[in-house]
Amino acid sequence: MQQPHVSPFLRTAAAYAWRLLVVGAAVYAVFAVLGRFHEIGVALFLALVGTALLRPVANLVARGLPRGLAVAVTLVGGIALVLGVLALVGEAVAGESTTLVREFRTGIDRIEDWLERPPFRLNPEALSDVQARIGEFLSSHRSTLLSRAVSGAGQLVHVLTALALALFASVFFIHAGDRQWAWFCGQLPAGVRTRWDLAGRAAWRTFTGYTHGIVLVAAVNAVLVGVALSLLGVPLAVPLALLEFFAAFVPLIGSPVALAVAAVVALAAEGPLTAAVVVALIVVIGQIEGHLLHPLVMSWAVRLHPLVVAVSVLAGTTAAGIVGAVVAVPLVSVVWSVHLALREARRAALPEGAGGGPAAGGALHST
Repeated sequence: MQQPHVSPFLRTAAAYAWRLLVVGAAVYAVFAVLGRFHEIGVALFLALVGTALLRPVANLVARGLPRGLAVAVTLVGGIALVLGVLALVGEAVAGESTTLVREFRTGIDRIEDWLERPPFRLNPEALSDVQARIGEFLSSHRSTLLSRAVSGAGQLVHVLTALALALFASVFFIHAGDRQWAWFCGQLPAGVRTRWDLAGRAAWRTFTGYTHGIVLVAAVNAVLVGVALSLLGVPLAVPLALLEFFAAFVPLIGSPVALAVAAVVALAAEGPLTAAVVVALIVVIGQIEGHLLHPLVMSWAVRLHPLVVAVSVLAGTTAAGIVGAVVAVPLVSVVWSVHLALREARRAALPEGAGGGPAAGGALHST
């Protein structure tokens, strides 16, 4: 009996389809496991970030001190720096709290008057009704808000536990991460050790470059925002600059959101003109970040196309919230760099002239 004819296109599509299903199932299984143990995953990610930032410092300090003591000095110095910045922010908030409350009350009245005039012409009774509804909502949902606050206190325990694990893991990563990686590769079959070592080194090189680059970009953004808000007289300039620093770790999205918060503060405290200047600042900093800082600072890491970055951030946010938004871009960068390293190794292993033309895939690179 003659077999039915199947077109070559359908055979190829079916071959790729079942492979994609297997890969998709594997990725889903990995994310399912990470979802069950997300505190451990977050802690290890923070440990890798701390290692990428502090290991060069520890290597420098180790030139004059024993390795263990150099790691201890580096970690204590890093923790002291972070606590000092938080203390500075807390002092700034405490020092401006009374003035800020007064300015916000005046600012809210100013906003109401502004909305009542052209071109908005809102009814004053509608604004008063909104305030009354907010008060009623807070009064009627007081128990719910209190239970959420208690639940948030419970989440604080999980956060502190993850931070403790991150600190504990970073000690070993900074002290002897290369020896740990060599031990791991030694446990693999001999035929795949070279490829795993190549992939791991490419991944770490990209992750380190991305971490250094994004921290530098975030620091420059925070300085620009802090100086601009201080010159404009916007209250809480230091906390808002710190918010900009952390928001910059979410590419394309974080900085505009943080500056939108600053614009609201400026609107309430200084009026619509200052808020409009802050909105213009959002555009200027976005252009500086996208066209100057990222191309220059991130040149040692894999440069991704803005569309890939946007899709990665959205997918990470959908999968794991704010943590996924932060992790998505470095994860995609690492995966892509590993792919490139392994592809180049395969090409180098082929006889001369057997590798063919350059493979497609440049869409992930920035243009």
